[in-house]
Amino acid sequence: MDILANLALGFSVALSPYTLMLAVCGCFLGTVIGALPGLGPSNGVAILIPITFTLGLDATSALVLMTSVYYGAMYGGRISSILLNIPGDEPALMTTLDGYPMAKAGRAGDALVLSGVASFVGALLATIGLMLLAPSLARVAFLFGPAEYFALYLLAFCTLGGMASNNQAKSAIAACLGLGIAMIGVDTSSGLPRLTGGNLHLYDGVDFLVAIVGLFAISEVFLFIESHGKGSSIGVTLDKVRIPWADIFSTKWTMLRSSGVGFIAGILPGAGASLGSFLAYMTEKSIAGEKGGFGTGVPKGIAAPEAGNNAAAGGALVPMLTLGVPGSGTTAVLLALLMTLNITPGPTLFTERPEVVWGLIASLLIANFVLLLMNVPMVKIFVKILTVPAWVLLPGVTMVSFVGIYSLSGSYFDLLMMVGFGVLGYILRKLDIPTVPVILGILLGGHMENALRRAMTLSDGDVMYLFSSPIAIGFWIAAIAGFVAPMFLRKILTKPQAIKG
Repeated sequence: MDILANLALGFSVALSPYTLMLAVCGCFLGTVIGALPGLGPSNGVAILIPITFTLGLDATSALVLMTSVYYGAMYGGRISSILLNIPGDEPALMTTLDGYPMAKAGRAGDALVLSGVASFVGALLATIGLMLLAPSLARVAFLFGPAEYFALYLLAFCTLGGMASNNQAKSAIAACLGLGIAMIGVDTSSGLPRLTGGNLHLYDGVDFLVAIVGLFAISEVFLFIESHGKGSSIGVTLDKVRIPWADIFSTKWTMLRSSGVGFIAGILPGAGASLGSFLAYMTEKSIAGEKGGFGTGVPKGIAAPEAGNNAAAGGALVPMLTLGVPGSGTTAVLLALLMTLNITPGPTLFTERPEVVWGLIASLLIANFVLLLMNVPMVKIFVKILTVPAWVLLPGVTMVSFVGIYSLSGSYFDLLMMVGFGVLGYILRKLDIPTVPVILGILLGGHMENALRRAMTLSDGDVMYLFSSPIAIGFWIAAIAGFVAPMFLRKILTKPQAIKG
């Protein structure tokens, strides 16, 4: 009954005309961003975050808009995967294996509609799972002390870094860089400046929104200039679009299984949609066996990864809302948005600001149906987005970034710092060093340091206090496993790509 009452509260927020308009706009913008190769949900949300401050949105409205963009980008990523054989983002990689062959066989419309329905099923079931599971997990989070939170933050660094790069050492370097940036500013305990170089602008620390927009959006502009400056072209022609009812019914159990697998993968801090997509695809491939024809353009090869990655996107919101730990790169950006709006994710969020949480959940339920309607009848419109020339796209991205950040702080120094982070992000990406652990370090560094200090204060400096509870020990074991396991899983993760040839 509590869930029904809370959901009624959420719909009273979500069904207001203004919030509903934000959800629809977010779905449309997200689908456009997802359809453009290379941008993806993390970059899309980072680029659009400054708009929330320009428009003066409150916490609920801003979160509704950005999560709608998040969900929309997860839907849109399949479009370029199927038509161009270029994943719109990393989670859409597995969709290319069967999506592009199906499109080349003259069934591009069927592939796009089927993938849209699978995305709807995965995202809807994940939102329902978020609604049912998050309050229970929030109650468990009340058992956490400083030792448990320190171990949890360590788990986030180890798992997110491990899945973000092919090299664990590079992930560790990126995380340490982020932690170092988080230390800039006045120390809250001693009152002494740290790593400021005597610059008064740095006494308040580095604004993580400036860092996020620079590392994601501005660096993306540099990379786009370098690699895609001449525009893009459609690889497969899209003629008529119809609903492939036979394919949808034949893949219904695939969608349900893949949604469950993806949701579980999304809940794991750092695993995110990429792992959800891969596990869902490999699960269905193993069930179908050699006769399944995976990699040749079969419907199940499209339904499985799309349901898996969209379910994982919803699952990643669970640890962010209940524990304050992002489950993916995009939720790390959303976490920064919440912190900027003076909203502290965690177990108290459900009791202190229920309208934010349940308004978000209700909006996501509505957004899923909006996205289904957009991505089936209007799919031809989004396909045309792929032909947007670089001379239109690049100035737009740059303008939104600069105007948004300046409207937030009114400081020219923040603009210079944003460009500096853009250059840093460009260099890191050219060196194949992931930027997500850097962002995670900036976001969680201060909280991790405070948790460690409180733990040492309570234990009079006894380091063993960090291992004093079963929950903390479990997180330490999971952190070590999360950092080491990708070294052994990497070969398995790359095997499916060989199917394309």
